[in-house]
Parts: sequence; structure tokens; C-alpha cells
Amino acid sequence: MIHVRLLTPTDLPLGMRLKEQAGWNTLEADWRRFLDLEPGGAFVAELDGTPAGTAATMVFGPVAWVALVLVDPALRRRGLGTALMEHALAHLDGLGVPTVRLDATPLGRPVYEQLGFVAEHVLTRYEGTPGPTATPVGVQPLHPEHLEGLLRLDRAATGTDRRKVILRLLTEWPEAARVATVGGAVAGYATARLGARALYVGPCVAWAGAGESLLAEALARYAGQTVYVDVPQGNAAARVLVEAAGLAPQRPLTRMCRGPRVAERVEELWASAGPEKG
Repeated sequence: MIHVRLLTPTDLPLGMRLKEQAGWNTLEADWRRFLDLEPGGAFVAELDGTPAGTAATMVFGPVAWVALVLVDPALRRRGLGTALMEHALAHLDGLGVPTVRLDATPLGRPVYEQLGFVAEHVLTRYEGTPGPTATPVGVQPLHPEHLEGLLRLDRAATGTDRRKVILRLLTEWPEAARVATVGGAVAGYATARLGARALYVGPCVAWAGAGESLLAEALARYAGQTVYVDVPQGNAAARVLVEAAGLAPQRPLTRMCRGPRVAERVEELWASAGPEKG
């Protein structure tokens, strides 16, 4: 029998075990971020009383994100993933959220399609160790006066008010944040976060020229370290840049949507925030 309940801090060891089994880059901080920012929006599936899967949701006004959908490999094909998703969607429907989005792995995509999700576009996860390069000019550390411009730019490019999660990421590792400005206005930003297997570069959201500078600066700054970058296939310039830095495709991720689509400017998305955040 499957039972879905709220995820609590005592379930963090379960989440970490599941992500290790899946080979994900996730840290305990990723679950804690959902627990802090979206109380009541993360769930555990139990099979005959044994905790066996997780899912988490994040609400941004009329748009929600689903992430951290993991099931114990030994207990797959027993309906746990579907039960978690149905519970999460019922929770979001109860809140009146019309649009739900997620980044699907190839394994998860068929489950989401059965629940009414449709593919929007594909991202490629790149992995590698960038070599040393010259640091681009025009990129500077984030200062408080940049913050509102950064949030406006992110909202315009993604079609979603991600303020709460962006502020949380900037607080978690403030020294990683960089901005580019044009005429005093924020033209783009980039940040990074730590991971279990690699340093994750993203999100990076910017106008064309600024995006190239910001992403190149991040790769130069983390030269010699293993990094992941999730790049939309629709941003050809970003793909060329990361491949020139020595990164190689690891796997595809399909961005999917249930409900009205969001007006997302893919050409301004140079690196995703990752499947955990959108």
C-alpha cells in the first residue's frame, strides 16, 4: 500500500540516500531550501510503511516548479513516482496554481507525460573541467544596488517571479554572484552553487553580449574544477562557449509544462538554475 505524507527534516537522510542511488549532484541544502521556502510543499511516499520516494514543489505565484522526484531503484514500477506526482499536483491544484513546470530526466519523462505534461524545450547538461582562460572584462561582483535590476531581468526572461529562490541562492553563496551592466542597468547575472559531485554553474540569465561575458567569466573562475552547466539547446552561443571551454554533454533534460505555457526567453537563458530550482 502506498501512502504519501509531508517531508520533514527527519527525512533528509532518506533524500540523501535516494540521490546517491540516482547519482545526482544534490546536497542536503537542496531539500532544506524547499522546506524553508515552501513549508507544506514537499512529500515522502511510503510503500507498506517504508519510506521510498520524495518530491518537492515551489510556488512562484501562478507558476509552480516540481523537483527532487526520486524513488528507491529497488521499488520502482510500483506506482510510487506516479503517486508522488499526483499528490504534488493535487496540492498545487488546491492552491489554485495554473501552470506547473519541471525538468525531466529521460527516466522520468514518460511518467510526466501520462500526467498531462508536454515538452517545451530541451536542455543539455554539460560536464567537465574548464581550462584556464583570460577573464572577460565588464563583469563585476554583485552589489546591493544591482539586486532589484537583477530580479526584474530574471522575471522578464523566465516569465516567472523567482525572487524568493534567487535571493536564497545569493544568500547561500554570495561571493559566487556576478553581474554585467550596460549604461548602469543590469544586463545579466550569473551565480553558482556547491554540489556533491561537481560545482554547479547557474543560473546565468542575460542579454546576448552580457551572457557570453558572464558565462565565460564563471568558467574561467572555476578553471581546474569539475563543473556542471545546464544549457538550453535553443541558446546556440551558450553551447558553443561551454564546448570551447572543454565541457562535454552528459545527458538531456526536457523542460515540461502542465497548464498554460510561460513566455520564457530561451535565448536569454545561458545556464539553468538546475532541475532542483528551475
